[in-house]
Amino acid sequence: MRYTGLIFILLVPYTAWHFLSDRPVSHSPGVLVVDDPKQVEIRSARTIEHEGAQLQPHATFVARARVLSRERYRIGKMAEVAPLDIAVGWGRMSDTDVLQGLDISQSNRFYFWHYDDEPPIPIDEIVKHSANWHLIPANSLVWRTLDGLREGDVVSLEGKLVDVETSEEGLIRTSLTRDDAGPGACEIILVESAYREPR
Repeated sequence: MRYTGLIFILLVPYTAWHFLSDRPVSHSPGVLVVDDPKQVEIRSARTIEHEGAQLQPHATFVARARVLSRERYRIGKMAEVAPLDIAVGWGRMSDTDVLQGLDISQSNRFYFWHYDDEPPIPIDEIVKHSANWHLIPANSLVWRTLDGLREGDVVSLEGKLVDVETSEEGLIRTSLTRDDAGPGACEIILVESAYREPR
């Protein structure tokens, strides 16, 4: 009985910390991120070996975006290479008023959005101003920032768009455009710098 009480005493602060550290960051209505992500083609880039995978860079990538959802992966080689996906939005897809009209979720490396009656903005605008990013942290400092991201955070990333090849998963190609959807539409980013804006 004494041990049960001790476990309860220890469990309460842990549960409170977990709830507070994972709760979404709230924002007033309005566009938080104005600019689209920017990329510049890399010609004849060398393959990079990272965590037992081969990364083929295609473009430099600089972006600032609002985190709409996050999903941590722990099983499989791809999870070792890219342990975190974030669904992100910019333009009107960073506006709380717009996001309140959408249900957003992630599963199996995909990002999903759903609306009940009418979309809060045109569908092609949703597609062109949101994405699911597979994040490959270049080092432990970058990972510390990425792992601490919460829904609602505004994050700035710099790195490279890369294809990933592993013996387990084969070749997975990154998207190189913002107007695609469905399988193959996710950006795979080797994140070399990450900054989360103050909450």
